[in-house]
Amino acid sequence: MSERITARQFGDEDGVDDWPVIGDGACAFFRTGSFAAGARFVAAIGELSGLDAHGPDIDLRPDGVTVRLVTIADDYYGMTQGDVELARRISAVARDHGLQADPSAVQNLLIVPGAADTAQVMPFWRAVLGYEPRRDSPDEDLVDPHNRWPAFWFERMKEPRQGGGAIHIAVWLPYEQAEARVAAALAAGGHLVRDEFAPAWWTLADAAGNEADIATVKTRD
Repeated sequence: MSERITARQFGDEDGVDDWPVIGDGACAFFRTGSFAAGARFVAAIGELSGLDAHGPDIDLRPDGVTVRLVTIADDYYGMTQGDVELARRISAVARDHGLQADPSAVQNLLIVPGAADTAQVMPFWRAVLGYEPRRDSPDEDLVDPHNRWPAFWFERMKEPRQGGGAIHIAVWLPYEQAEARVAAALAAGGHLVRDEFAPAWWTLADAAGNEADIATVKTRD
């Protein structure tokens, strides 16, 4: 594994403007305008050397391609210098194809079940979802073994949330997009539950008390 770095250190590197770090990895969305153009871009990424040892997660859609970079090990789930280098190489491929990244179009979703005894409920969710424990935090996190669907982080709760259930979601965004998303949610009928942890996260709720965090990696190392 190459040298481990924080999200802030990743963002301070040159040549990674396309890649905001959200949640557990750096993500970039490249608008292609067609499925065929996106497929050609993905094929070109596939020609890069060294991907068998450490490759990206790629999602191909008719309007564009989302690429996620994260280093996963038994004791680590985060950014490395190798991710910086791969981000630069993929951005160079995008430029060769005449593509531009749109950092405002990336986000990541985390689902957060809460329980007084999380060990009691985790086996149920593992069975229902077909997920597996995250290697570096097996007592807290379940992840899709194919890296397709949202991760689950289990929150130990002393008591149920006032007015709401035991599950809420966290929407990871680039820091530059977060406050606008908070404002939009409030304008749509939500209310602010807490903001003392901002800009790391704002907790909002709908009229029924269901909660959602708007989360960033700002101030998180």
